[in-house]
Amino acid sequence: FMLLCLFLFLLFYTGEVISVNNTPAIIQQTGIKTAKVGETVTLSCSCKHDSVTHMFWYQQSLGGKPHMISKRMKQSTEAEISSAYEKRFQVLARSGGSVNDLIITDLLALDSGTYYCVVLRNAVIEFGQGVFLHVKTSPSDTQSSIQQPKLQLLRPGESVNLSCSVYAERCAEEPNLYWLRHEELQPAVMYPSDRHCTSALNGTFNGTYCTSNLELHLVRSSDAGIYHCALASCGVVVFGEGTKVEIVVSLLLVYCLSVALMVFILGLLVLSSLVYKLKLTPLSSCTGEVRHYCLLPEKQAESLHYAALNLKRRDNRQRQEDIENVCVYSGVRSRK
Repeated sequence: FMLLCLFLFLLFYTGEVISVNNTPAIIQQTGIKTAKVGETVTLSCSCKHDSVTHMFWYQQSLGGKPHMISKRMKQSTEAEISSAYEKRFQVLARSGGSVNDLIITDLLALDSGTYYCVVLRNAVIEFGQGVFLHVKTSPSDTQSSIQQPKLQLLRPGESVNLSCSVYAERCAEEPNLYWLRHEELQPAVMYPSDRHCTSALNGTFNGTYCTSNLELHLVRSSDAGIYHCALASCGVVVFGEGTKVEIVVSLLLVYCLSVALMVFILGLLVLSSLVYKLKLTPLSSCTGEVRHYCLLPEKQAESLHYAALNLKRRDNRQRQEDIENVCVYSGVRSRK
């Protein structure tokens, strides 16, 4: 029991040390943040490590490459803003250098994308988990729309094919479709999507009709969340309302697993108790005769000595008195 407690303590202590050593250098807002055109938004970021020397902000539009917005030394409160962002973007840096918030004013539709807080630490560049900023436009500014189911219930191990229907405005660019998973306190996860588009003429709408599917194989509890179908077209990003995927676990399965766990723990306790009692129980002597028989060649049989042992149970006092009278017989064979 003491060894088990010591093992658990060492395991807990080791886990604590590993968690401290693996503490991320960047504390950044994650998930999906939604704002409207013309509003002002603040994206938070901070850093606690003294080994960090520089801090940056990067923007990555859907399907594009990351572009640097700003950079500054950690101990400085002034940031250098790239020319493409200097009019509406600014960095809020406080004394001490740990805060590196990004403020965007007068939001535009093209500001939609993933924003990464980046640090330079021990000559290595580290990216934060990123936050996806969705800038919503007025319905009158675009005719694009997305339709997708609201709820999908699944059991662990099942597979599903999420789908969405998209009406995209006709423009010079081809419409691009994406899937993003949103879950509280978790970074937004982007999935590639296959699209099938055809020309559509529906009343006053003259554009492109597309369908997109996302296959989820052998789902687990970690796959739960809201899956948004996103359209990037004509410089605008349009989000669907999202399909909420819930992983439903059978109550019977939970009950059976709980009972099995309880039986296992009880069995382990009983086994530990039996082992403990066996260790405390003294070994008793036995009564009987032990004889050994050997078959040897005739030449060796002449020099062989036989001994018979008679074991009888005696009390401790008598055994102590007879210790000095115990004889040990052995046979010695010599060459003639």
